[in-house]
Amino acid sequence: MSQTPQLKCGIEIHQRLDTGKLFCRCPSVLAVDEAPDQIIIRNLRASESEMGELDRAARLEQEKQLDFEYDLFKKDCCLVEEDEEPPHPIDNVALLVVLGICTQLNMRIVDQIHIMRKIVVDGSNTSGFQRTALVATDGYMETSQGKVGIDAVAIEEESAGIIETKKSGMKHYRLDRLGIPLIELATSPDIVSGEHCREVAEKIGMILRATGKAARGLGTIRQDVNISIPEGARVEIKGVQDLKLIPKIVEIEVNRQKAILEILKKLKEVPAEENPRIVDLSRIFSNTSSSFINRGLLAGQRVMGFVLAGHKGILGTEIQPGKRYGTELADYAKTAGLKGIIHSDENLLDYGIREEESSKMQEELKAKEEDAFVIVLAEEGQGRMALARVAERASLREIPGQTRKVNPDGTSSYMRPLPGKARMYPETDIHAIEVTEGLLDEARKHIGEGLEAKQKKLEELLNPEMAKRMLKSRHLKTFEKLIGMGVEPMLAATTLEDTIVALRREGVEIKHLDKTMEGLFSHYLNGEFVKSAIIEILPEMAEGIPVEEVLKNRQLHKISGEELKKLILEHNKNMGEIMKNYRLRVDAKEVKELIKTL
Repeated sequence: MSQTPQLKCGIEIHQRLDTGKLFCRCPSVLAVDEAPDQIIIRNLRASESEMGELDRAARLEQEKQLDFEYDLFKKDCCLVEEDEEPPHPIDNVALLVVLGICTQLNMRIVDQIHIMRKIVVDGSNTSGFQRTALVATDGYMETSQGKVGIDAVAIEEESAGIIETKKSGMKHYRLDRLGIPLIELATSPDIVSGEHCREVAEKIGMILRATGKAARGLGTIRQDVNISIPEGARVEIKGVQDLKLIPKIVEIEVNRQKAILEILKKLKEVPAEENPRIVDLSRIFSNTSSSFINRGLLAGQRVMGFVLAGHKGILGTEIQPGKRYGTELADYAKTAGLKGIIHSDENLLDYGIREEESSKMQEELKAKEEDAFVIVLAEEGQGRMALARVAERASLREIPGQTRKVNPDGTSSYMRPLPGKARMYPETDIHAIEVTEGLLDEARKHIGEGLEAKQKKLEELLNPEMAKRMLKSRHLKTFEKLIGMGVEPMLAATTLEDTIVALRREGVEIKHLDKTMEGLFSHYLNGEFVKSAIIEILPEMAEGIPVEEVLKNRQLHKISGEELKKLILEHNKNMGEIMKNYRLRVDAKEVKELIKTL
């Protein structure tokens, strides 16, 4: 496993729990493909901390002055989600699950759990804050590279699910997801490489799934990766879903910081200017052939720009695959609601900007040979705000700590500054929870045997390869239900890990897996069909057709007993011939035994 010298890397895992909602008694069920029963619109304001401070990330969101639209669903939303009623006491099952996991991670559990409000004004919570509580600190887990510390474990409520951002800037959310319990685990910066980071994320995921209380499905677990290098800064990359992508994400971020450090060396002698002269350049484009600039001017927008001294050639420097330093600056403009910027290191003809217009801009901006310039097309107030943010970023002579979102290709884009301590203050509507030995004993019983015991049990039931796969599988809970019903372990495992995957590749998606598997195998255990028929039955069940009807329509009922004896004699005890013609209706082992008897 290759290590990046002096890399500091940690990971935060956010896992939804399969319990009721955290601060009300609504079920943690998503209203899939359902129309909302009600829609509300809110405008949020950031609150100050106990010390009278306003968090910088919250301030940035508040400056956008956006309205937020929320869909409500009566079956899984109530007045708590609307922020029209105080929170109820914390869900006891969710609390027991989190406490139990903390005991397995060798953690120091707090004496009292205090619920806090974490300021969030991006619209993801109707109240303008997320409720969260620290549960334990100072734990560790064993990995191939030694111990990795678990700095903290918290329990918190899930945010509302975003549907879209409208052209007006209004964000549209749904409230069925809001309030579902999350466990958040944050490791120490003990991770030494991208592959090691992936290993840690996988093992934490297995520990969580081993409890049987981790929610399953797309989006139920998220990873945020924290990365820094010498002379760089801590950068939090949010929303990592695919564990296979983690090594690539780490590598790209390390290289991004290295590339920016090289840029900073070139800018060492260039004075930083936080408040450059912003110039209205609109008159230069009075007879422009650029269609998009012309449309903007006719709509009342302005072309504005400023000089970046000593930046010629730098804005075009690639710092991530397919992304340049100019892209980094454009991300800051996007926080003001713009789609991006135009800069002089680009081919301006691609925007329809003629060479003479470019020369006039350089003249108007008083740009020297070694300078670059940035322009935007926007309503004047919005344009000035965007350029001010670009200028502020360009003036930095160090890599800024920031929160970034992951892109599908492993690159990342700027979201906001790293939040500070000013975003937290106490929740006054819920009493502190005393953590007693009795509560911890109950928690240990509640989550069961733990990862190591579960691994040993799987190795006794399955071959080594399948045991390893099942331990990592999101279908582990379903597997345990099936073997509890009496299904042969290897049959249950191969159906979940191989058959379901094969059908998915053919476009067959089984929506209600637990219910479908229990229904399928209850008929199998009654002797109604054989193993080889499973792959034929499941696609029909995915369409909502009952097993009994599938067996009748497809003539898949199992042949056994006297009927099977008769069949064997009719085929002169030729097993190959029998299996060729009746493989979906007879059990090979039973055929073989009967041939011996006959």
